[in-house]
Amino acid sequence: MSRDTIPVTVLSGNLGAGKTTVLNNLLNTRTDLDVAVLVNDMGEVNVDAERVAEHSDISEDDEDLIELSNGCICCELRGDLLDALAKLAQAREFDYLVIESTGVAEPLPVAQTLTMGFDQGDLDPTEFYEETGIEAMDYYDLDTTVTVVDAHQFWTTFDSKESLMDGDTEKELGSLLVEQIEFCDVLLLNKCDLVDEETLEEIEEMIEVLQPRAEILRTEHGAVDPEAIVDTGRFDFEAASRSAGWIRELQEPHASAEEEHGVTSFVFESRRPFHPERFAELLDEFPTNVVRSKGHFWLAGREDMTLGVDAAGHSIRIAPAGGWIAALPTEEREVYFETNPQLEEAWDEEWGDRGTRLVLIGTDMDHDALRTDLDAATLTDEEMDGDWGAFEDRFPTFDSDDEAAESDDTEAAENSAEEVGLAD
Repeated sequence: MSRDTIPVTVLSGNLGAGKTTVLNNLLNTRTDLDVAVLVNDMGEVNVDAERVAEHSDISEDDEDLIELSNGCICCELRGDLLDALAKLAQAREFDYLVIESTGVAEPLPVAQTLTMGFDQGDLDPTEFYEETGIEAMDYYDLDTTVTVVDAHQFWTTFDSKESLMDGDTEKELGSLLVEQIEFCDVLLLNKCDLVDEETLEEIEEMIEVLQPRAEILRTEHGAVDPEAIVDTGRFDFEAASRSAGWIRELQEPHASAEEEHGVTSFVFESRRPFHPERFAELLDEFPTNVVRSKGHFWLAGREDMTLGVDAAGHSIRIAPAGGWIAALPTEEREVYFETNPQLEEAWDEEWGDRGTRLVLIGTDMDHDALRTDLDAATLTDEEMDGDWGAFEDRFPTFDSDDEAAESDDTEAAENSAEEVGLAD
């Protein structure tokens, strides 16, 4: 086989979903595939790598089996990942690379590492590739991102408050499952033999809302056609990073008619700010059937900064989301108007572009009740004319012009986020 770069498939999924079983089936189903494997495990002993060696023709001493242990490739082992890929590329005795990430890994930052390489601002290349002298991503192309989901444990995990530690970071299982679903080209709904047809349809309905662009394949015992997950050409970072259901709803909201399995979504918009205390209380008591919510909001007393909310499962995070155009000097605003004339159409004479736009996705949601609660959390006519500085505000504070607010670096923005509401 002749090609300039090596296609990479990344396998993600919660602990116990069946990633290693999928990998072993892949290696044993198509023996003509010349595949190298990189297995990431949080523990000091890479158990998954041992299982790959036990159940395939690849041995633990084989140069085409790389182990990255005692850390996660979506955060602290990113440089080690690139270093390992560079050393593999030097030998180039394989045609495909499959990376099995640890069960606590978020696929989006892994994809960033595999597309940006050492261009990520917080990575020092001299610490890693002095020995090889090469940029790993000159040799690889991220080809397919695959998320493996355990159908049998889906709803239990989805509603779980249980947390796992990823280094110094605590990750809730439910939130992690949502993030893994939202970023994939192919989703393998595994262990379907343990679930009835009605439940499978309900799960697929939820997955399609959270990730409308992924191909969903039902599997049993991790068995899948290798052509469905290797060398597919499906990965498009721009499309993948913009494809989550909540983004689609923000851009193209559809009617809130009840879906077949009760999975619905709607967009809440308001040109009034939230009252800090009432909105905080609402987040404290957010309905559990709202499984995903994301967007930006205006908080009274924070007239210079847009705030973002990201709710998944039982986790609610608040982070800076840039600045309001209305807060910019007049000359800079005019530049925005020239390049984005549609802004003036929705411009408020007093408050400019300030406002709230949130998408909510859930099961059996009472849309009217939620809208009423959200409206009640905004300022009343009397409060709009009052002293906003007198309101109690227990939301996290961020520096003005916070680097994460202005940066396109997803990881920087995520690192600046703080948990509120249900996570308290």
